[in-house]
Amino acid sequence: MTVATVTTTVVALDMALDSFDDQYRGCRHAMTQLLPALEHSEFQKNPQLARLWVEAAERWQRRGPPVTPLSPAQAIALMTYTTKDVSKEFNAAVRVAGRSRREYRHNFHFKALHFLLTDALATLRDARGPRCHHVFRGVRGLRFQARPGDTVRFGRFTSTSLRKEIAQQFGTDTVFQVQTCQGVDIREFSSSPGEEEVLIPPFETFRITGVSQEGDRAQIQLRSTGTFSKYSCEWLRRDITGTTWGTGTPSVGYRGHRCCYDDRVHYGHREATVATTVAMVTVATLAILATTVTITTRATVVTKTPGVTRPPQPR
Repeated sequence: MTVATVTTTVVALDMALDSFDDQYRGCRHAMTQLLPALEHSEFQKNPQLARLWVEAAERWQRRGPPVTPLSPAQAIALMTYTTKDVSKEFNAAVRVAGRSRREYRHNFHFKALHFLLTDALATLRDARGPRCHHVFRGVRGLRFQARPGDTVRFGRFTSTSLRKEIAQQFGTDTVFQVQTCQGVDIREFSSSPGEEEVLIPPFETFRITGVSQEGDRAQIQLRSTGTFSKYSCEWLRRDITGTTWGTGTPSVGYRGHRCCYDDRVHYGHREATVATTVAMVTVATLAILATTVTITTRATVVTKTPGVTRPPQPR
């Protein structure tokens, strides 16, 4: 008889200071103006992301024009993120992109998606008003070192559920019970609305209020305490040569987030219809895909054991 061994990795639950945690406060409008160039560059570097973006855009168009405060690009970003093929790779990159400015600028190829997700959550929070959610997150294969009283962050876009039984489908090695005041209910924009997902941004801080152990399983209780970000409008900061990143034009004496301005009135005009915007996104992205010289398809072989149902993969 062969006995399967399940390996559980122990990691520290801390402030995740290597995370890229920009909130884009005061520069949302300026970042929106840079999106076409950013998306073009990043879709060329990541054809799979480009393909999934097109698929999400088509799904969003089929749903029809809902009443929502989000722009089509924000809604499509949420639908793209909730595709399991995107969230894992994206969040792995988010966790380390804040190691340095160079890491973010040169090695992080999800700048547009990071901005659109952050902006979409902020837009929904503004539209719905302040509220907190009691949510759950189940994790498989990870056990966290956590001390009551510590202040921590997830340091990534963290998917949780309003229902504990749904969260536990993704794992029970560690189950988080979380009070989040920055997380937003995104089921209306999710590729899997039945998961009743609340998405928590990387910069929300929590106090550990309880830790309990039952055999090999842990439960951790977290309560929101606010936000913390190391980065502010980083893509718009100038480098030592005086070039403003993202525009390719010389900056004129601006530094850091001072180059930006408050844009709580959102982005000005949004006259384009959902159908028109989606069509533009689709055509542009397909053009990028068509000009990509080589797309390497990696085949993953999954061996299924008879009678065993493969559990859902966590985001």
